[in-house]
Amino acid sequence: MTRVLGIVLAGGEGKRLMPLTEDRAKPAVPFGGSYRLIDFALSNLANAGYLNIAVLTQYKSHSLDRHISQTWRLSSLLGNYVAPVPAQQRRGPNWYLGSADAIYQSMNLINDERPDYIVVFGADHVYRMDASQMVDAHIETGAGVTVAGIRVPRKDAWQFGVIKTAADGVTIEDFLEKPAEPPGLVDSLEESFASMGNYVFTTDVLVDALERDAANPRSRKDMGGDIIPMLVEEQRACVYDFKRNHVPGSTDRDRDYWRDVGTLDSYHEAHLDLVSTLPIFNLYNTEWPIFTSHPQLPGAKFVSGASVRDSIVCAGSIVSGASVDSSVIGTHAMVCDGAAVQRSVLLDNVTIGRGAVIRNAIIDKNVVVPDGALIGVDHAEDRRRGFTVSDGGVTVLGKGQPVLP
Repeated sequence: MTRVLGIVLAGGEGKRLMPLTEDRAKPAVPFGGSYRLIDFALSNLANAGYLNIAVLTQYKSHSLDRHISQTWRLSSLLGNYVAPVPAQQRRGPNWYLGSADAIYQSMNLINDERPDYIVVFGADHVYRMDASQMVDAHIETGAGVTVAGIRVPRKDAWQFGVIKTAADGVTIEDFLEKPAEPPGLVDSLEESFASMGNYVFTTDVLVDALERDAANPRSRKDMGGDIIPMLVEEQRACVYDFKRNHVPGSTDRDRDYWRDVGTLDSYHEAHLDLVSTLPIFNLYNTEWPIFTSHPQLPGAKFVSGASVRDSIVCAGSIVSGASVDSSVIGTHAMVCDGAAVQRSVLLDNVTIGRGAVIRNAIIDKNVVVPDGALIGVDHAEDRRRGFTVSDGGVTVLGKGQPVLP
């Protein structure tokens, strides 16, 4: 049988998601009411049948390690595991210097497992993908590395790492970081391939590339910035078109969905994608579930004339005589009489007082909003009170942040 090792890169600091990453690693940030961001990458690997997975962690990893150890318990009898692996300074007195160095310093995992192929996924994107189909495509081409590419409008591709292919549409000819003039696709000139940050490597190719990269003092020790361009230059890299990937239970509307939620605005927008009548990303696909741990709580409760429209409300939460519109509410939250929550994300244990108005906001865990408070209504006032306001006008409160009346 083909042996495949999954490696999830979960050591990112997530500065652009502050204050949500003030007290946790980026992959541990809650998403969709019930999940953590890392649950999407792990679910994609597990659903594809890849059950030997190492999660490389570094910054503020306590809540991430706890979530993995409490949630992702696979069958030890069958030798399956999801294991958080912290930086261990196995190659010298340094913590991880980049994503490539993270794998290089964790070479013992590869030596112990001896896989034929290694699937390397990022931990902070929201999407569904059958990784086994990408591995099959990699084996078919005989490439050293296969890079997952998503089609984006050419006019928007300057925001991404862009893949330029040869005339065959598969061999990668160049790997461009945020190019001013993105190249079009062979079969669609007004689209470009943006790198999704997901890779499949033939093991000996990856090991050799990491060894050479580690010996290069000019390298940034980055997978996308150093390892992939090295293999592109050697003509050993191919692209996998995400559009080819078919996930059971997906719809025409959400089958190509992929979001990098690395900023507060993209994190907020991705939540709004969940709550429409025909969601742009459908969490209710039971044929390809997103796995997580659920607290032992009763179902959500709506009382005293509550009005809830186009929203997700998780277990243990109560909406009492309040209106909730186009929002996601986590577990054990309370929205009191006369409050209005619009286009917002409330994480666990948030309390919204009577008559408060929450608009275009993200409120982290354990925040108590007092009666009559206004959040997201006046950005100047939000900033004066110490709240974060994103470039796109989303007001963000950190975990447990006090709110004065």
